[in-house]
Amino acid sequence: MSNEPATATVPLTAPPRPAPGTVPRSSLTRTLALLRLEIARTTRNGKFLFFSVLYPAGLFLLITAGQNGDAKVGGLSLSAYFMVSMASFGALTAVLVGNSERIAREREKGWVRQLRLTPLPGHGYVVSKIGSAAVVSLPSIVVVFVVGALAKGVRLDAWQWLALLGLIWAGSLVFAALGVAIGYLATGDAVRPLTMLVYFGLSLLGGLWLPTTNFPQWLQSIASWTPTHAYAALGQSVEAGGAPHLKDILLVVGYLLLFTAVAARLYRKDTLKA
Repeated sequence: MSNEPATATVPLTAPPRPAPGTVPRSSLTRTLALLRLEIARTTRNGKFLFFSVLYPAGLFLLITAGQNGDAKVGGLSLSAYFMVSMASFGALTAVLVGNSERIAREREKGWVRQLRLTPLPGHGYVVSKIGSAAVVSLPSIVVVFVVGALAKGVRLDAWQWLALLGLIWAGSLVFAALGVAIGYLATGDAVRPLTMLVYFGLSLLGGLWLPTTNFPQWLQSIASWTPTHAYAALGQSVEAGGAPHLKDILLVVGYLLLFTAVAARLYRKDTLKA
């Protein structure tokens, strides 16, 4: 009889792998859990809700107060023109300012580094930030629409209201991606001035506060290539009863791809430094 110790037999078969292209249930569950947390944190921030939901509607009333009701901008009444501009401005506020500052602060405090030690997938943090900002942007759009219809008498067909809501909400993802990029680019101290510079610069140059037709011709040419100008133009085309121009669609999609790529690169760079 052999004196060698008995050894256990280990099966050589590998554990089953998930099907290609599928997301493990646990990863999706953790991402959704963080998304719910982000939405709850955002909705408890009274200051942020005021500036992203009520401020654009108030600014809309202020800009259009005392305006000549017969005045037209690009074939639209001033009320209709600024309704889309301020709805776009409100969505921009919700997704850009909120994302950039929170991400920079959380990176500085070590919250992002702590999340990397959990089973949360790497993209889960970014997805939750964009998703929560997109949820908050909806009320800002709806409130401006309600004010436009009730206080300023803006009348549109049902399909136009629905198309405007969908276009402005979907287009806000461009600036959500930009907010993520700024949040990973700037430090906690520098993020606010950098965000405000981008925020006010894009709002003014894109024609959200006043029509770009008031600009010198050379500045109009520059403004027509900004993401905010193309973003607002999508809705204004629908208000006029037509389809958005191809140039504006391509610009919005192009900026979305650009900002997403920059955000992804900065996220990977930040991960390597951690």
